[in-house]
Amino acid sequence: MVRCNTCELVRSDPVASPDQVATLYHESTFDYSLEVGNLVRTYGAYLARLDCYSVSKGSILEIGCGNGFFLKQARTQGYADVRGVEPSLAAIQLAAPDIRDGIQCSMMRPGLFSDSSFDVICLFQVLDHIFDPADLLETCLRILKPGGFVLCLNHNVNALSARLMKERSPIIDIEHTYLYSPATMKRLFGRIGYEVKEVGRVQNRYSLRYLARLLPLPPGWKEPVMTVLDRTGLGRLPLRVPLGNLYLIARKPLG
Repeated sequence: MVRCNTCELVRSDPVASPDQVATLYHESTFDYSLEVGNLVRTYGAYLARLDCYSVSKGSILEIGCGNGFFLKQARTQGYADVRGVEPSLAAIQLAAPDIRDGIQCSMMRPGLFSDSSFDVICLFQVLDHIFDPADLLETCLRILKPGGFVLCLNHNVNALSARLMKERSPIIDIEHTYLYSPATMKRLFGRIGYEVKEVGRVQNRYSLRYLARLLPLPPGWKEPVMTVLDRTGLGRLPLRVPLGNLYLIARKPLG
C-alpha cells in the first residue's frame, strides 16, 4: 500500500486487473452469514438517517448486495422497489425468492441501469475494492434521480485501530484497492459532482467471535480462543464498537 503525499489517498501498488477481480468475485462464496443479523442492524441504522433529508422511497439499489439481506431491511423501512448488483452467483442463490429476482449477477458497470432510475444507492464495504472508484461514482450519479442519495460505508484508514495496528490491521488486505479517510472521501465525492451531506464514524455491531477473529493474536493463540468462545456461547455476544469504519451520505444536485 502506498500513500499520496498530496491528497493522502492510500492505494494498492500494484493492483489486480479488473478482469481478474471480476472472475474471483464471481466464484466467491457467501462466507459471513453468521454476521447478517448484526449487519442488518448496523446498515439499517444508517439507512434510516436518510429520513432526516425527506428521502423519496420509490427505488433503492445496493451495489455488492450479497444474498440481499439488506434489501429486505430496505423494504421493511418502506422502499417500494429494491434492486441489487452482486458478482457472486453463490451469494445470489442464497437470496429469498422475492429478493433474488431483483438482483443482477454482475460487477457494477455503465449501461446496467437507465439514467435517473434510483432514489437511493448503497455501497457497504464496496468502495475499497473498486479498481476505478471515480468511474463507479460517475455511473451512480447518472443513474440516480435528481435529489437522490448515495449511502456509503467503508474502512477508515485514519481510524485509531488502523493507526495502532499499521500493517497488521485487517484492512491491509489483498482485496482492497483503495483505503479512504473522511477527507479523501469528501474530496472524491465532491470532485465527481455530489453534495456531501455527512461524513462520520460508524458504530458497528458485531459478535465477539467476529471481533476475536480479526485480532492479530500470536501464533497458536487464535484457535484456542475461538474454541473457547464457541463452546461457551460467548462468541455470539453482540457488541457495539467503533471498529474503524466511516460512513458518507451524499446527494445528487437537483439541477
